[in-house]
Amino acid sequence: MEIFEDYPDYSCGVVVVDDADNRLQCKQLATHLREAEALVRESVQGHVAEHPRIATWREAYRRFGAKPSEHRSSVEAMVRRVVKPDSLPLINPLVDIGNIVSLRHMLPVGVHPLPATPGKLHLRRALPGDSFAPADGGPVVEPSAGEIVLAYGHDVLTRRWTWRQAANTQTSLNTTRVFFNVDGLPPATEEDVLSAMQDVVRLVQKHCRGTIVRSEILRAERPLLSLALA
Repeated sequence: MEIFEDYPDYSCGVVVVDDADNRLQCKQLATHLREAEALVRESVQGHVAEHPRIATWREAYRRFGAKPSEHRSSVEAMVRRVVKPDSLPLINPLVDIGNIVSLRHMLPVGVHPLPATPGKLHLRRALPGDSFAPADGGPVVEPSAGEIVLAYGHDVLTRRWTWRQAANTQTSLNTTRVFFNVDGLPPATEEDVLSAMQDVVRLVQKHCRGTIVRSEILRAERPLLSLALA
């Protein structure tokens, strides 16, 4: 709740997917990714950090004590790479869909395997006992006090809001159950987040044959979402 009190116009879209086939080979996803990269190169003029969809995250990071030049939001890191120019690698369909939607809508988009046990997904300040396993294989660490994290119980899935995902949130070819999270801060509106969520749904259904189990937006009035599949 406190995150929404500090950032009352923030909205987080969550799309829960089951029965996805992440082994399907699809050349069209590669085309979509290259088109999204081209769109970013056309729309981002001047300094990346000054783009409204990037600057809003840099300011949000400053407010909770992170240095945006050292800890960039996922969308800023991706956009910087694209405008070098560089091409993002194809990883697997679910991850590729997240990258495509993030670039198309200039919003942070994450994809996480669905946890095996029922629990609450919560965006909050870090708590004592929280743990984060870096994706690079480094030692498990406890996030800094006051840092904004996306957590499932005390298991931190993403540090510094949209900065880094944990090792145990990596999506593999065998992954069939995931949730996508789409983060929006002004000038992005809740309608922008919803549009990105709809994009996720279309791409997952078409290219992974996945079933959409839940599609909801977390906001100040609804800061928690139970993630559980039968």
